[in-house]
Amino acid sequence: MSERIGIYPGTFDPITLGHRDIIRRGAKLVDRLIIGVTTNPSKNPMFETEERLAMVKREVADLDCGNVEVVGFDALLMKFARKQGANVIVRGLRAVADFEYEYQMAGMNQQLDDEIETVFLMADVSLQPIASKLVKEIAMYGGDIAPFVSMAVRDDVTARVDKIGRKGDY
Repeated sequence: MSERIGIYPGTFDPITLGHRDIIRRGAKLVDRLIIGVTTNPSKNPMFETEERLAMVKREVADLDCGNVEVVGFDALLMKFARKQGANVIVRGLRAVADFEYEYQMAGMNQQLDDEIETVFLMADVSLQPIASKLVKEIAMYGGDIAPFVSMAVRDDVTARVDKIGRKGDY
């Protein structure tokens, strides 16, 4: 039987406790799990790719999953997956809206390469509301993001918000 290699792609801007949960659980399903940190200018990233790579590497090291590696990429997911020798794409789902988007993406990816399967993992119930976009918004308005990210990520986000400036009346 060949090695099962999974890709968990995302922008991870910033990496949340929900992402960490999917990484931990996804690592149990494959022999190797590659966290693909990608660019997505339409998401208006708070952190540069290199900063996100370092953040994700630090968070993964903290999880103590020996079969996980972190790789940056700026390419079509299926091309990246083929280059890595992957046969599984791991995606996390929080809500019905996620499913609709991810279902469409899985169908398109299958058209591009039907040898690579997409596996969906439901987020832990306690982590379902967490989204990087909302974490950034809460931080920008001076809210407490500690329930949604690790303390190290909280410090990274707080430092970045201090640098770029908060919004609103706080």
